[in-house]
Amino acid sequence: MTPLELYIHIPFCVKKCLYCDFLSGVFDEKMQRRYVAALCTEIKYMASKHADASVTTIYVGGGTPSWLSEDLMDAIMTTIKQSFKVDPLAEISVECNPGTLSSEKLNVYRSIGINRLSIGLQSANDDELKELGRIHDYNRFLHTFDLVRKAGFDNVNVDVMTGLPHQTIQKLEKTLGAVTMLRPEHISAYSLIIEKGTPFYEKYKFDAVKQQAGMPTEDLPTDEEAYKLYKFTMQYLENKGYKRYEISNYAKNGKVCRHNIGYWDRVPYLGLGLGAASLFDNVRSSNIRDIYQYVETSEAIADGKAIQTEFSSPYYASEEKLSKKDAMEEFMFLGLRKIDGVARSDFQNMFGIDIDAIYGPIITALRNQDFMDAKEGRLFLTDIGIDVSNQVLAKFLLD
Repeated sequence: MTPLELYIHIPFCVKKCLYCDFLSGVFDEKMQRRYVAALCTEIKYMASKHADASVTTIYVGGGTPSWLSEDLMDAIMTTIKQSFKVDPLAEISVECNPGTLSSEKLNVYRSIGINRLSIGLQSANDDELKELGRIHDYNRFLHTFDLVRKAGFDNVNVDVMTGLPHQTIQKLEKTLGAVTMLRPEHISAYSLIIEKGTPFYEKYKFDAVKQQAGMPTEDLPTDEEAYKLYKFTMQYLENKGYKRYEISNYAKNGKVCRHNIGYWDRVPYLGLGLGAASLFDNVRSSNIRDIYQYVETSEAIADGKAIQTEFSSPYYASEEKLSKKDAMEEFMFLGLRKIDGVARSDFQNMFGIDIDAIYGPIITALRNQDFMDAKEGRLFLTDIGIDVSNQVLAKFLLD
């Protein structure tokens, strides 16, 4: 059977964070229930198109999926398991925010097969949490983490952020120390990106330009300071026994996020829900982004009405068949994010040609510059190459 990953998008938040540009917002319970019913209709519809697939991972992201009532999460998981062939050992992850979980909700999660949680802390400093517009303080995170452990979850990720306004090594060390003391199995450490369309963009857009240009900044760390924060994070977490397996992700032995590894290895995946993206049979597609249009489309399908569309699914807003060139570029862009890089044999098996026939001169040049190395049939970026990964990965664009 074809391995398949599922991403389920829950676009609801208690409150929109000031830096967030994800497709999410604040909606009442009535819309949440209507949306989940529409999502379950899409799950059934798409499962009928993939009867020969075996679901190896499920990732429920958002938004804040844990903001949903437990009966709605139960309905989603029940529909998935009734509609798809789900591997008994599938990794099933749910993103959570502190303050949105209870013992009752966590017990339901366990009973419906959820076996991995990702908690968005971002910082252990309350002034930084307030600046980010988070709904919780550090103590609420501690309470949430305690609930998660008491409920029996033994595969937990904690998100932290670097490069925050006025962040210092001392503040970052407090966050990393607080998190590692709790011994989660996985830590994701992301650098703050100032995205257009967010309150942070309006507040810090000029500082962000200065940062990118290597100029002195007022509120954000300078480019050099941001680099030091990033390197400090890497060294601190590795000293605490967390192995970096991707540019921004660290894990204890055996606890890497299988779902994310699948993305970087280009395992076929279906995105279900508002705006969710898919990659299957080398076709990249993206769902409708307007929540009312999405719900109305699903309700029409549930009523048996025909939907006129130019795409292969009535849920799609875009669809593109990737060329072999596009697929090769993606293979390198995504695969080289992993610390162990890409396997020559995987490239050969996927594209029917030796990787050196396509990228030989580029690989040689990057190895001569100490940006890339090779071992046991794999090509990977060195620490120096990872530090300038955007520039290095751009070399793999084909003319």
